[in-house]
Amino acid sequence: MLPLQTRGLLVVLSGPSGVGKGTVCSYLKHKHPDLIYSVSATTREKRPGEVEGVNYYFMSREDFIEMREKGEFLEWAEVYGNFYGTPRKAVEKNLEQGKDVILEIDIQGAMKVKEVFPEGIFIFLLPPSKEELEKRIKGRAADTPETIKHRLSCVDRELACIINYQYVVVNGEVDTAAEQIRAIISAEKCRVDRMACLNQKGGNIFD
Repeated sequence: MLPLQTRGLLVVLSGPSGVGKGTVCSYLKHKHPDLIYSVSATTREKRPGEVEGVNYYFMSREDFIEMREKGEFLEWAEVYGNFYGTPRKAVEKNLEQGKDVILEIDIQGAMKVKEVFPEGIFIFLLPPSKEELEKRIKGRAADTPETIKHRLSCVDRELACIINYQYVVVNGEVDTAAEQIRAIISAEKCRVDRMACLNQKGGNIFD
């Protein structure tokens, strides 16, 4: 057997607010437990049903800023008045162990990750239509009217960011979108430039 890729893949799933990133990731976690789901830290309030360490690491602004100043985040961003960040240590450890890690983050954070991990797989989750996206945003009961209004005002700008991604997946049906993401990951593993033996031996795979 050829000594193929030994390092895990970093998969960044992003897209506009309300597109359903969390729902798609939940499906992936259930159907494909081999994928490691990176849990982000946030300063926003916990929503009903959310679990500490599963959905997010909930923390105070003071603790978040302290971690940020110590360089303990792979990326961080302020979104709608709250801080969000990806703890660096856990991501790097899993990648070194050959495990594939998926980040579900906002567009701002995704672009910061791209600067640090240009070899990552960047997937833009798109709604079936702009009208459907606006419907989903308005249907988020946990958001205040002010937050909903702000999210709606950002839709066009966020959708325009698609050009910065390698792949696009339309989230019409959650299961279909999740399986398309899984197919992208499988295809990426077959790329010649990800084969450790070729990187080490200059292309001679049998010597």
